[in-house]
Amino acid sequence: MVVSTVTYLEMTSADEVVPARLPEEPLEIRRVEEISPEFSRFLYASVGGDWHWTEKLSWTWTRWVEHLSRPGFETWVAWVGGTPAGYIALKADGTEVEVENFGLLPGFIGRGIGGHLLTAGLLHAWTMPDRHPELEPVTRVWVHTNTLDGPYALANYEARGLRQYKSVDEERTDADGPPPGPWPGAERP
Repeated sequence: MVVSTVTYLEMTSADEVVPARLPEEPLEIRRVEEISPEFSRFLYASVGGDWHWTEKLSWTWTRWVEHLSRPGFETWVAWVGGTPAGYIALKADGTEVEVENFGLLPGFIGRGIGGHLLTAGLLHAWTMPDRHPELEPVTRVWVHTNTLDGPYALANYEARGLRQYKSVDEERTDADGPPPGPWPGAERP
């Protein structure tokens, strides 16, 4: 069994967003507007496979549709050269928005994309009521990360203006052994 430290971070104003520098390569960030369980599962597995993201891997197609169809749920994808490079999933609940998932596909880590994608995602979180009139104004954006996530995750969150407010240790039986990777059994060259 692995013990992971979970760190919770928040911001309470859009003015607190600290923009990252722009990546050197051309990049487009677009909102996913079609409900696509296949694409969402691809993003989840491809981004989170190296970081022990396993909770949603067993979800059925119907469970994915329910999850993606909730009011106030958005996915934003960074595209580089026609290829998805990473994503941020936002989930509104009352006046708060959670950064539910965020990260890059392995081949795009270290290229200056993550900070820019997180900046855009946080700004989109604060403007969710503009796209979802049924939502109340946003008063807080928050995220949690853990010591099993990428080595730069916490630093990126803090650099974008999110502040730590809680830290807890949790036992992770799903993290025994190596992470599954984007697909179990795959070997990287």
